Amino acid sequence: MTAATDSEVSAARSKGESRAPKRKRKVVDERKRQGKKMFLLLVPFIALIGLFSYFPLYGWIYAFFDYQPPLSLADSDFVGLQWFKMLVSNPEQMRQIGQVLLNTFAMSGLGIATSFLPVIFAICLNEIANHHFRSIVQTLTTLPNFISWVLVYALAFAMFSTTGMVNTVLQNLHIITQPISFLDSDSHTWLAMLLWSLWKTLGWSAIMYLAGIAGVDPELYEAAQVDGANRFQQIIHVTIPQILPTYFVMLMLQISNFLNNGMDQYYVFANAFNSTHIQVLDLYVYTVGMTNNSLSLATAISMLKSLVSVVLLFGVNHLSKRVRGVSII
Repeated sequence: MTAATDSEVSAARSKGESRAPKRKRKVVDERKRQGKKMFLLLVPFIALIGLFSYFPLYGWIYAFFDYQPPLSLADSDFVGLQWFKMLVSNPEQMRQIGQVLLNTFAMSGLGIATSFLPVIFAICLNEIANHHFRSIVQTLTTLPNFISWVLVYALAFAMFSTTGMVNTVLQNLHIITQPISFLDSDSHTWLAMLLWSLWKTLGWSAIMYLAGIAGVDPELYEAAQVDGANRFQQIIHVTIPQILPTYFVMLMLQISNFLNNGMDQYYVFANAFNSTHIQVLDLYVYTVGMTNNSLSLATAISMLKSLVSVVLLFGVNHLSKRVRGVSII
């Protein structure tokens, strides 16, 4: 009886061992099928990235020719590194680029210095007890992100021009006798651009942190309450530490885009009075290429800007791995 039982046990065990590899193979095959499906879902997005982000890099070849439209590239003279040498050999060009880089660094530096404001705004928004009022505030602060900079300037002109609403009200109240040139002035240009950018993007930038706050484990707050922490202490010791990883990732991505200020905002607010301090690198590239009709020089400057941005990205990624032990790419 015992022998029969032992043989049955051994037979069952051998059957189980023979079935185990089959189950493992089925799991592996199923994972492979799921991986293929996910890859097929990613293919259209990879194609779009290649089409709009990598294919245009072919245009860098114009930096090595003396291109004059409407001639074709084949009819243009090959000049090699002439445009790159011009950037460092022409004193006037160096002076202009120096001022442009100063403006770019100032705008980007102010943006990084105020990158904590969306975090504070998200925390304050999350603390609003009235759900309907919180939704209204979030909607009103998010909508400006979807308004084009042309409409933003139209609003700024209607309010802050010499004949705008603000000057009219101040004059009617006899606070001022002459209209203040808010827009037609070169004073505090960097600060003005920062304030307009914050007004437009603050609510939208806070969405990422609101999602992070919503994902915080409620048991952490319950444990803090048991320890006697009030609401402010819960924010300091629970909420902020939980969303700091998200903040650091966003901050590092912002640092890697240090030279990419965009052009729209500065293009619509630029005028003859503030052109010295409002011209950032992207706007300067546009001006050189389209206004001065030097597309090859503009391409060379844009090419250098892209290469520096890539170096900054890998530098920030290395810093992230050294400091936080986490890579962002």
